[in-house]
Amino acid sequence: MKVLYVNHTSLVSGSEHSLLNLLGGLPATVSPCVATPPGRLAQTVQQLGIPVTLIASTAGSLRLHPLHTPRAIAELGGAALQVRRAARRHRADVVHANTIRAGIEVGLARVPAVASVVHVRDCLPMGTVTTASVRLAVRTASAVVAVSRYAAERVRVAAPGAPIEVINPTIDVSRFDPSRVDRLALRARLGPAAGRGLVMGVVAQLTPWKGQDTAIEALALLRRQGVDAHLLLIGSAKFVAPSTRLDNRAYVARLRALVAATGAEDRVSWLGERRDVRELVPALDMLLLPSRDEPFGRALLEAMALEVPVLASSEGGATDLVRDGSEGFLLPPGEPAAWAAAARRIAETPGLGRKLGRAGRLRVTTSFDRSLEVARILEIYDRATRQPGSDRRSRAAERSDERAGFAV
Repeated sequence: MKVLYVNHTSLVSGSEHSLLNLLGGLPATVSPCVATPPGRLAQTVQQLGIPVTLIASTAGSLRLHPLHTPRAIAELGGAALQVRRAARRHRADVVHANTIRAGIEVGLARVPAVASVVHVRDCLPMGTVTTASVRLAVRTASAVVAVSRYAAERVRVAAPGAPIEVINPTIDVSRFDPSRVDRLALRARLGPAAGRGLVMGVVAQLTPWKGQDTAIEALALLRRQGVDAHLLLIGSAKFVAPSTRLDNRAYVARLRALVAATGAEDRVSWLGERRDVRELVPALDMLLLPSRDEPFGRALLEAMALEVPVLASSEGGATDLVRDGSEGFLLPPGEPAAWAAAARRIAETPGLGRKLGRAGRLRVTTSFDRSLEVARILEIYDRATRQPGSDRRSRAAERSDERAGFAV
């Protein structure tokens, strides 16, 4: 089966890490090609030995603007033509859009006789433009995949009747082995950044909906309560184009002002964008994800696999992964006191952090291993290429039938 994967940006964040994880688990029966703008994602895919076809980047916002909106529409149209050509060159049986915006490109491309899958990895803000965008992305899709029940419900509100299934993201559990981690050595390597007492961390892009401000305020509360705590902020403001819906640069400035106002300059470490997150997370006593509108939370998966307790928002996709009181705690977003209280409970209850961490590892290994996601995605490809009404059955389906001994 030939599959063309489409991504609208060259930047690598959670959606792209999930795509790379999927690509790394595909069986030899799948021949992948990735259509993406030039940049880090394209380079990483090529390093995996997977062919890449370059398309234009689309950086438009869901916020109407007299200059940016027409430009975004033109970019989407141009990218759609490139996707259509790439699908023909690759002789694709399936075109798999990795994001809603990529889904718009695939929908506009309308490649004849090729099944299409749209992956919903975002929770877009509700509104007229959002509704129109989601409907455009899913209207011609053979199948729609959402990363959580929460993300799926957002699609159903915008596009009732969309053929949507929930498949949670996964990881290659073998790459996250806590038995190989020397936590003390990791802390020593980090030096002052690891602090002296309770070490918390947030692994996420710097943007308002990720809630780093809640983590900073929780840190301030802990310190006022006499807890020797330190916070690592791992990530950067990735999307900073003028057309971006949120002003992420201004948010970073507000975060720095908040740190200064709480007197926590020596207790907050700005580690920036890192490619060694897997080596940093085991140094934490707990990982926080205080997002206000989280589709899922890939950082939680990785931390749990490494036996690190997690604190996650009780509103959003993280509820598909974290069970309150079992692998960590689910807490209301935007309420620093609740997050500080949960962090203190873990820190001051003997053995609780270890118990939560072990439960997290067990949950990931049994329910969120990559092989489970790959198997379900392949089932969707198979069903999509066999849908009634198509003017041909896919070449992949025909070959599958031949191997099974069916007449074609």
